[in-house]
Amino acid sequence: MTDTATRAPRQHKVDTVAEISKRLQSADAVFISEYRGMTVKAITDLRNTLRGSGAEHTVYKNTLARFAATEAGVEGLNDILVGPTALTFVSGDVAAAAKALRDVAKTNPSLVVKGGVLGETILSASDVAALADLPSREELLARFAGALQAPLVKTAGLLQALPRNFAYGLAALIDKQAA
Repeated sequence: MTDTATRAPRQHKVDTVAEISKRLQSADAVFISEYRGMTVKAITDLRNTLRGSGAEHTVYKNTLARFAATEAGVEGLNDILVGPTALTFVSGDVAAAAKALRDVAKTNPSLVVKGGVLGETILSASDVAALADLPSREELLARFAGALQAPLVKTAGLLQALPRNFAYGLAALIDKQAA
């Protein structure tokens, strides 16, 4: 009879913890969601949707995910990692992945976003919802480019106005002299 407290963990579990820990450290963000009641087809559709925004939705055992979070130095996830949970690892546009999760959760009430981590900050479900409300990266870049362009366009208009107004004044003076 062996004592389970002194038994060494199985190698595949150690490897899984190391994999999760590595992914937690390398991801831009990780969202945690509950998928209780979702069909296999719905989960597959969710994964395909998230893949388009640079995210990967994976199910791990909560115990292994808790060990990995501790190993990765991410504190505060233990309270979220209860029940049937899945981790969504995001590499790239965090807001786009949050939007994809929110949109799928709207159409499938079985998907519940519980929170996550962004950098070293633990996110609540409302924080993830706020991220989903942010404009996309492309839209933010377009707004930034427009903000940079506006003063340049105004300056160019002012610089064009000087010679144009001078030419109009000179033409009016010539017309006046000719009359």
